[in-house]
Amino acid sequence: MTKQASRQRNEQSSPIPDKLYFRIGEVAKLCGVEAYVLRFWETEFPQLRPNKSGTGQRLYRKRDVELALRIKRLLYSEGYTIAGARQVFAAEVREPQRKSQPELPLKRNAEAGQIEARLKKLRTEVREILGILSAPAKPQGAAAKEKQAQDPGLFES
Repeated sequence: MTKQASRQRNEQSSPIPDKLYFRIGEVAKLCGVEAYVLRFWETEFPQLRPNKSGTGQRLYRKRDVELALRIKRLLYSEGYTIAGARQVFAAEVREPQRKSQPELPLKRNAEAGQIEARLKKLRTEVREILGILSAPAKPQGAAAKEKQAQDPGLFES
């Protein structure tokens, strides 16, 4: 059995220990890569940011270890380039989280129809308000500026 195959089997068979922090050497063993590879990944993937102790020792949390394992799988097993793996993470950030929160179905009866109609009306009203708020401010005329200077608003001192 090759050294790499042995590492892969160890990686798959050994779960991440239940600890608060891991040092870079421990993470390197868990991931089956050298410590310098982890330091390089930190420069390439902004999501991988371990804490540092007062002495500068990198302290990885469990989620950092999971992320390092995922980066390794993307690069080594699935054949992504570093840029491609970055795009995978960026796409996950852009993708709406619909899978985690499925929509609840509305009851199909007369009351549900009324609720849907009210929701549509509210949506159009909110869109109108958004349009009003996103419109550029109109320039004030000289008379309005003069009145504002004489009569400060409620919140102005």
